[in-house]
Amino acid sequence: MSSILLAVVIGAAFGAVLDRVGASNPNAINRMLNLTDLRLAKSILLAIGTGSALMFGGQMLGLVEVGHMSVKTAYVGVFLGGLMLGAGWAASGYCPGTGVVAVAAGRKDALFFVAGGLLGAAAYMVTYPAWKASGLLDKIAGGAVTLGTVPGSKYEGLTALPGDILGLVLGLGFVALAFALPERLVRREATQPAPAE
Repeated sequence: MSSILLAVVIGAAFGAVLDRVGASNPNAINRMLNLTDLRLAKSILLAIGTGSALMFGGQMLGLVEVGHMSVKTAYVGVFLGGLMLGAGWAASGYCPGTGVVAVAAGRKDALFFVAGGLLGAAAYMVTYPAWKASGLLDKIAGGAVTLGTVPGSKYEGLTALPGDILGLVLGLGFVALAFALPERLVRREATQPAPAE
């Protein structure tokens, strides 16, 4: 019971942070994707980089148990699903997590997004045997692998590079990129006055 309570508290705190940085606002997502306001992208890069640096640095220091590391299996369907997720994110301004946060924040349009996601998940479950038979769910590139070899983990590395050091360096690189990235790469168009009728 305490683990469920902890998950609810952490989830609520994470959702509050997502809402605070604008991730639950589809207009902020659209401005990020059209490169006119990169503050949200900077927040995402900072969060990923900090998490990576803490996880791999903690593993190197023995503070984080390597056995808790989870790596998803690579297969063609993951890449196709990622493309579909990206297209849906760009079209709607929501991803699954931010959609739920937007519902909690009271955005009515997010209800339709979440309902559509649940219907899509149900359709995938019903048609799963066909997807499995198609070969799109067959492992590629070794399945669940890491870029480098992480000592003590059950995953193989694609390279012989030390994975914990690679993860730490990539994490710190993301943090540096978050600070180096300007607030916009494309200037916002000046609002044009409405034409006279």
